[in-house]
Amino acid sequence: MPNSLPRYLHPGAWWLWALGLAAAASRTTNPLLLGLILAVAAVVVAARKPDAPWSRSFSVFLKLGLVVIVIRLVFQVILGSPIGDHVLVSLPVIPLPEWMASLRLGGDITWESIIFAACDGFRLAVLLACVGAANSLASPSRLLKSMPAALYEVGVAVVVAMTFAPQLVTDLGRVRQARRLRGRTNKGVRGAAGAALPVLEGALDRAVTLAAAMDSRGYGRSGQLPIRIRRITVALVLGGLLGVCIGLYGLLSADTSAIAGAPILLVGIAASIIGMWLGGRRSIRTRYRADPWQLPEWIVCLSGIGAAVGVIAAGIINPASITISVVPLLWPALPLAALIGILIGALPAIAAPPLPAPAAIRRQPGSRAGTPQERIEVSA
Repeated sequence: MPNSLPRYLHPGAWWLWALGLAAAASRTTNPLLLGLILAVAAVVVAARKPDAPWSRSFSVFLKLGLVVIVIRLVFQVILGSPIGDHVLVSLPVIPLPEWMASLRLGGDITWESIIFAACDGFRLAVLLACVGAANSLASPSRLLKSMPAALYEVGVAVVVAMTFAPQLVTDLGRVRQARRLRGRTNKGVRGAAGAALPVLEGALDRAVTLAAAMDSRGYGRSGQLPIRIRRITVALVLGGLLGVCIGLYGLLSADTSAIAGAPILLVGIAASIIGMWLGGRRSIRTRYRADPWQLPEWIVCLSGIGAAVGVIAAGIINPASITISVVPLLWPALPLAALIGILIGALPAIAAPPLPAPAAIRRQPGSRAGTPQERIEVSA
């Protein structure tokens, strides 16, 4: 292992790794490759998931992916055009007006169309699973601490929303339990109205407390920059983000060449970095114990990029190998380049540093909780 000392990996490395897997999944409809990407994400999450409330989001995204697949199949059955000749069932056709001639309600449902819709929905589900893996592995608070200064205010809003949403669910459960112990109803409109007011009151109390804490710590202070620097910053950030979007579309779209989108993506990233650096000069804040970026972070990032490169290379060598063939219906291939790249994406399961032990000392009967120095180290 590159680093055997227990510590938390930089959250940006986890997100870059997950984005690499998502980029690989977006380039293919091959169910074998999509299943392999999902398995790699699950293995890494199982190996490096910390014991925290936000680390259980991977299973939630998996369930959401199943819902996406079902919705995609339903739309294919109701509105999709038939593909192939192997008819599964014939539904009655509902006539539509002329201005809706491109749509179809009912008709023949073929095996080919069902398989194509299932693979397409599976791709969306794997994309959601990659995002869920990043949420399970990367701490939101550490991610906020590592964000560029120019995006700090936006990051605070996102992290506060992600933190308060589970608290609202917990408050709702506590209020419903209290009402049930008092013999009050929890069903229907009356039960929802009775639980809404305490939950809203608790949310407002937390918001006021958080606002006071942020104000006492000087949140919102900004430095003065010339108007010319501000305009250059806005132009660079907007132009860079536009270039990143165009470049990503060129890389991820199967209809365009990946070589054409790479230069635009690099130029957009460079412009965005310069713009964020200039905009960060306006934000006055310091960082306490910033997360290091060492060899394990580079390995994790490059492993995710390796998965995307492997699938893209397989598409360049043989475009048919990364897609599902439904007409004629053939068993999907397993290209070697994509297989190697996706397996490289599993390196974080062993390359990432081990997680630190929970910072707590269990007090045994008749024993002290530790020396003052040990208590200080545990609390830190």
